[in-house]
Amino acid sequence: MALYEHVFLARQDLAQAQVDALAEAATKIIEDNEGKVVKTETWGLRSLAYKIAKNRKAHYVMLEIDAPGAVVAELERQTQINEDVIRYMTVKVDELEQGPTVMMRKQERDRERRSDRDGGGRGDRPDRGPRRDRDEGDNN
Repeated sequence: MALYEHVFLARQDLAQAQVDALAEAATKIIEDNEGKVVKTETWGLRSLAYKIAKNRKAHYVMLEIDAPGAVVAELERQTQINEDVIRYMTVKVDELEQGPTVMMRKQERDRERRSDRDGGGRGDRPDRGPRRDRDEGDNN
């Protein structure tokens, strides 16, 4: 069987439970046709680069799939019919990524940066002492 990454964008006005239901429906299609979903990641509600069908944002979901090509064709057919999905893309890969994907690592890094910024304001920088007044000093 071949390995695929399938990413779809769901409308911004859907609740997270509805987005999870879409991911489960895709998983059911794959498993009913003798494929296997290795990993499912929800990347959350993210801004789009441009409006798609009057949506400025979309819920991103990624499925890592181990299945024959016919299963992917059926998954894409069903996804295309669904009105809640505004875009999708399936890519054949040589191997599936181990651990969290780049998007999940980026979200974690952003979360850490926000907590550092909110926590102390200056992070881990050492105190550099008071600033020297610019009017003082050696003005020749």
